[in-house]
Amino acid sequence: MRDPEDFDSFYAASSRRVLAHVSMMVGSQAEAEDSVAEAYLRAWNRWHKISQYDNPEAWVRQVAYRHAVSTWRKAVNRLHAHRREAADDHVDGLNPDHVAIVGALRRIPAGQRQVIVLHHLVGLSVAEIQVETGIPAGTITTWLARGRRALAAHLTDRDTYETGREHRDA
Repeated sequence: MRDPEDFDSFYAASSRRVLAHVSMMVGSQAEAEDSVAEAYLRAWNRWHKISQYDNPEAWVRQVAYRHAVSTWRKAVNRLHAHRREAADDHVDGLNPDHVAIVGALRRIPAGQRQVIVLHHLVGLSVAEIQVETGIPAGTITTWLARGRRALAAHLTDRDTYETGREHRDA
């Protein structure tokens, strides 16, 4: 069983010292603070066992240091993975049609946008959209029709859409 008073005494007597040690070991006060806090939490969770060690402070210091190093390694590995991934992939420039479609989709209501994307871009049927979203089939077909009209208004040259013929420069 854990003895809160015993742990509190241990923490009060050792925490500043452990923080100073770990801070010097890892070279960052902020990283040391996070790691020392994690180490004391782990010590508290295992206090019935750790309190019996010859030097519980050494255990906390070691756990804090390992935690800091582990955090640092994870960050470095993420950075390397990101660089590898970014270096391997060639990203083509955005197609003007894609930009226009995304812009038009942003200008229509969210419900219409959702069913338009699911139907026309994902390729789901009305029944599949109904199962996925819980929206009634009649509402889906209505939103599809309204969404297509709204998109057409945003994707078509105004003169062409309103008059049915293209504007010609004289």
